[in-house]
Amino acid sequence: MEKNKVRIKQWLKENRARGARLLQILVQEDSTRGNESGTQAIVIEKCRQLGLTLDIWEIDGDELKKHPAYCCDRESFDGNPNLVAVLKGSGGGKSIILNGHIDVVPVGNVNNWKQDPFSGTIECGKLYGRGATDMKGGNVALIMAIESLIANGIKLKGDVIFQSVIEEESGGAGTLAAVLRGYQADGAIIPEPTNMKIFPKQQGSMWFRITVKGRAAHGGTRYEGVSAIEKSLIVIQRLQQLEKDRNARISDPLFEKIPIPIPINIGKIKSGEWPSSVPDTAIIEGRMGVSPEETIQAAQLEMETCLQEINEKDEWFSENPLQIEWFGGRWLPGSLESEHPLIKELTKSFIEVKGNQPSIEASPWGTDGGILSNVGNTPVVVFGPGITETAHDANEHINLEDLFAASEIIAFTLLEWCEVDE
Repeated sequence: MEKNKVRIKQWLKENRARGARLLQILVQEDSTRGNESGTQAIVIEKCRQLGLTLDIWEIDGDELKKHPAYCCDRESFDGNPNLVAVLKGSGGGKSIILNGHIDVVPVGNVNNWKQDPFSGTIECGKLYGRGATDMKGGNVALIMAIESLIANGIKLKGDVIFQSVIEEESGGAGTLAAVLRGYQADGAIIPEPTNMKIFPKQQGSMWFRITVKGRAAHGGTRYEGVSAIEKSLIVIQRLQQLEKDRNARISDPLFEKIPIPIPINIGKIKSGEWPSSVPDTAIIEGRMGVSPEETIQAAQLEMETCLQEINEKDEWFSENPLQIEWFGGRWLPGSLESEHPLIKELTKSFIEVKGNQPSIEASPWGTDGGILSNVGNTPVVVFGPGITETAHDANEHINLEDLFAASEIIAFTLLEWCEVDE
């Protein structure tokens, strides 16, 4: 086993430039929602060159909608395929899913970027561009780990199931489609940008829309109306208190370094059509965090009960009740016990490569891990090389040293988890 690890380490060291170039090419392809095909084509060709068994298909949205975990509002997946590429084992070892999403979020205001968001520029050991850290860097770490085995002629007993999926950023339709296609395993690693920390637990989340009613009036006689904006402040203050109450119940030590384990974020407010009019409607949209130990349904009920209490205590809302809609993105929570064998193997590999104990925490955001664990019955750990703080931000980047280290750690974990066929 040690001989194999030495060979893997040497191969990864000699092929760093190739790995960086692959990530650069992937980042230079815009794979925002609906545009994933170009980047997937590169990944597909790479997997074909490695001799992996390929399964390429377009998601059937109509069929997927029948599943209760489906929450995507995308009209069509045509032309943007999912990919599963399998390195078949000889049999007898544990199987593993290596899951990464190829879609990226929009670039935002391009003026906030120091260079083109899809440049893939490398400076001082960092590669810049949308998706570099979330999570094309993680995908390249997976591919390099697999290639290091193949290049050195190392045969595993268990299957390695590499998944390059679409639509993670809007709720996980790609991973759900892969699960429903039959892909399950004894364990899974998702290399989201964890700053090289190990996340056994991931919070879930979901989007909400609250409609606040007011009564229109002329601004000069605003006292004759009821401002939906002013009434929405009552709702926001109550949601802030709900956030405090929910987080006060969390005592899990994995969350101790996270200031707000399960936030309720107000991300968007729309109200009013004219400066001289009292607005009669306000729309509040946001994201509600879900604890790894609770269900989506339980969290929804708690917020709905909170809003009902406002309706009952406020005279205006008693006659004009708040309305809530759960829409758009939804990520299932996930949890894996800290003593699970996959955590132990990953930790062991981390220590071998880095020479120190890894930080083990809970994820501050949702991932596709909830789908793999809750729908696919596959134990999941989230661990990757990306920088959490730059994900979804301007000037997103990744430290290439972390990418190469993560690839080595994952390759070592594959040796132990899937077992080498000597």
